[in-house]
Amino acid sequence: MISLPRFALCLLFLNCADVLANAWSEVPGPVPGPARAIGDTSAGCIQGARTLPTEGDGYVVMHLERNRYYGHPSLIDSIKSLGRRAAQGLGIMHVGDLGMPRGGPMPFGHRSHQTGLDADVWFDLSPTLHLRANSSRSNVSAYSLLSRYGDGINYALWSDSHAQMLKAAASQPGVDRIFVNARVKQELCRTTRGDRAWLRKVRPWYYHEDHFHMRLSCPPDSPSCARQEPIPPGDGCDALDWWFHKPSDSGTAKKPPPPKPTLPSECRAMLRDY
Repeated sequence: MISLPRFALCLLFLNCADVLANAWSEVPGPVPGPARAIGDTSAGCIQGARTLPTEGDGYVVMHLERNRYYGHPSLIDSIKSLGRRAAQGLGIMHVGDLGMPRGGPMPFGHRSHQTGLDADVWFDLSPTLHLRANSSRSNVSAYSLLSRYGDGINYALWSDSHAQMLKAAASQPGVDRIFVNARVKQELCRTTRGDRAWLRKVRPWYYHEDHFHMRLSCPPDSPSCARQEPIPPGDGCDALDWWFHKPSDSGTAKKPPPPKPTLPSECRAMLRDY
């Protein structure tokens, strides 16, 4: 645990991002009280987080040693609902990171996942009898759905169950958007027949070739939650070319990374109590 003087200085001057991230990962548990998502998904926290059971109907939580299976009750309900859908013939859903007990910045792995409204779900839908022991879940990695050179889908791994799972996730109440690799989005655009309205919520983003990232909208009980910009109209399939023909930045000066956003005062108060 970090020393009090160093911790207090970080809270005062807000310039010790790494120390604060480690502090958030060391809190003993959620803040009690009504559930409230606070701030932005990349600069926020959560009061009253609920714990996702590490196994349930149609799902299993991976990498328990990270202690990242907490979220807003709406997120917990969405994961359980998706698990029940997976159990209806799709496979076993492998759940990756949600958030930490009080949300906040993580010491590694994500910039977002801070307000209890984000969850990663692996594309692996295989049976998990070998994962019943908690320790074994730390030694399994998600597999990529991309071909060897990343220029398309690996059809030896891709199945209609992946498309059905993504449709089920995008159709969950309260889901704002789903992030996937652009090649996965391209495959959905190519093969989806009939109802295509749900494709609008499936957004291409960097990486995400081995899992999809589900993000909920700010719930009604969270007035301090920062809402994202609305998704553009349409199914998004006509805007994929940029991802496959991005302009090269070779020979140009690299832009410095943007400064890390400041956490809301309500979030900083959660650490003062720790």
